Amino acid sequence: MSRRPKSKAFQAPKGMNDVLPGVQKYWGKFFKVSKELAVYYGFDVIETPILEYADLFKKGMGLNTDVIEHEMYTLKTKGGDFLALRPELTAGAVRAYLENGFANQPQPIKFFHYGPVFRHESPQAGRYREFHQADFDVFGEEDAILDAQVIQLIYSILIELGLKNLSIQINSIGDKNCWPKFREELKMYYRSKVPKLCKNCKVRFKENPLRMLDCKEEECAALKAAAPNSVDYLDKACHDHFKLVLEFLDELGLPYNLNPYLVRGLDYYTRTVFEIVSENTAGSQTALAAGGRYDYLVSQLGGKSTPAMGGSLGIERVIIEMQRQEVKISLTKPKTRVFLVQLGDLAKKKSLKIFEEFRKNGIYVSESFGRDSIKAQLRVADRLGADLALIIGQKESLDGTAILREMQSGVQETIPWKKIIDEVRKRLKKIAPRAPQLTNNNE
Repeated sequence: MSRRPKSKAFQAPKGMNDVLPGVQKYWGKFFKVSKELAVYYGFDVIETPILEYADLFKKGMGLNTDVIEHEMYTLKTKGGDFLALRPELTAGAVRAYLENGFANQPQPIKFFHYGPVFRHESPQAGRYREFHQADFDVFGEEDAILDAQVIQLIYSILIELGLKNLSIQINSIGDKNCWPKFREELKMYYRSKVPKLCKNCKVRFKENPLRMLDCKEEECAALKAAAPNSVDYLDKACHDHFKLVLEFLDELGLPYNLNPYLVRGLDYYTRTVFEIVSENTAGSQTALAAGGRYDYLVSQLGGKSTPAMGGSLGIERVIIEMQRQEVKISLTKPKTRVFLVQLGDLAKKKSLKIFEEFRKNGIYVSESFGRDSIKAQLRVADRLGADLALIIGQKESLDGTAILREMQSGVQETIPWKKIIDEVRKRLKKIAPRAPQLTNNNE
C-alpha cells in the first residue's frame, strides 16, 4: 500500500523537487555552457537509461559503500528482473561503452552525459533524493594529461558559469600495488581507536579501511587528521603519474591544494581523486564537482583491462552556488514587433494557423488569445512595444484578409492572407523598433 501525505493536496515526494520557471534560466545556462565546452574538448554526447540492472552498481560501486547498502532505490519487475534507479552515472557509461562496441574503436573514447540520479538519503541543502549530474568519462588512456584535461574542463565550465572563489582539492590513493601496505598502516593506526568509530566505520575498518577517511561523522573526521596519508605509500609508477598531473595543473595555472586525506565514497577509484569546491566568506566549502581515475572498473564489469578517468558536476549544487554568488543570467528573448489580435471563435481558429505560419517564416509574433476584447489586446500590444498589430475579426476570417495596423501612427490597411508575411517583412524594415513597457504578456 502506497503512502501519501495526510493533506488532501498531493505533494512531491520527500527530497524530490520541481524545477520552476524562475530557476530554469540557470539550468539552461548550465546545459548550454557544459555541452559547448564538452564538445570543444572532444566529448561525444550520450544518454543512458535511468533504470539499470542493480548488479551493475553493486559490482561496480562496491557492496560495502553507503550508496549500495543504504541509499539505492531498487525494484523487481513482473518478469523477475532486479533493477535500480541509477545512483550515479559512471557505471552506466561503462556498460554503454562495452555493450555498444566502443572498446573495439580507436581510443580514447570520450563521453559527456547528464540526467537525474537517485539516492535514498536525508535531504539537506544541495543534497536531494533525486538530483542531477553532468558526467565526463574518458576510456582507454592512462596518460596523466587526461587527468589534468578532465579537471581543466570541469573547472572551466564553473568559471564560464560565472562562479568565483574556486579551488581544486586533489590526492592520489594509488592502485592495487600500493593499497596493501597503506591499508595495513591505516588498520594499525585505527586499531586502538575502533571503539570511538561510528557504526559504519567499524564495518569499514574490516572491509575497506580507506573509506574511513571519507566519513563525515564528527568524531571520525577528527581522527583522520593524524592518520597515515596515501601519498606516502605510492609506488614509483603512481608517484610519477601523480607528479605529472600536478605539473600539468601548475602549467595551466589552476589553483589546487594537495589534500592527503581526500578519498572518494565509491570503491572503483584509483590513483587521482579530486574535488572542486567553492569557498565562501565564512571559510566553509561546498563541493561542486568530483571525480578521479577508475582504471579497474571496465574489467570489473566484464571488459578487458582499460584505464579510465572521469568527473561529474552536481547540477543543483552548482545552481545554488550561482544564486548565492548572484550570477547574472541574461536572457535573449526576441523583441515583440508583431502582435496578433483576434475577435471571435472563427478568428481564433484562423489565428492559430497564421501564428504558426509566422513561426515557420522566422518572424516572432506575440498574442493574447485568451482575451476577447480588441481594446484589451491592443493595450497588451502597446505595452509590449509592438510595431505592428495584425487584426482578424469575423469579417476578415470570412474574407481571407487581416487588418495590418501600424501601432505608432494608427495607420491600418486590409491585406489578403497570402500577402501578409511579405507585407509584414516590408513594414518591419521601414519602422524603427519601439521600446517595450513590460517584459511579458501579463497585464
